[in-house]
Amino acid sequence: MSDTSLQDQIDDATLDFTLGDGVGAISKLTALSEAHADCFGVWHALTEIYFAEGDYDAALQAGERAHALCPDDIHINTSLSRIWVERGDKDRAEHFGAQARMLGWKDELKSPPQQDDI
Repeated sequence: MSDTSLQDQIDDATLDFTLGDGVGAISKLTALSEAHADCFGVWHALTEIYFAEGDYDAALQAGERAHALCPDDIHINTSLSRIWVERGDKDRAEHFGAQARMLGWKDELKSPPQQDDI
């Protein structure tokens, strides 16, 4: 077992992708997904990397897994909307886009209004 935290391992794989090693990043994240199948962060990272690589089927599978774990996450709803756009399904893209907007509005409503100091 690694002494590195799970988030650090996700960040390490994401850095690999950023530095041009998509295959290595996917390999690391896939191993993490097998060991931590209930970790939203792993599935979301896989979603984004598969999407960036143009593998929309794999991105959709990972995105659906992430969404099942955290359906109220604005980012995964946005990711799923983008995936469905690429797959050509306007209705599903609009559904997830609307979900993301509603979640954003809910988040805004939780924050107290800023006071103008002028």
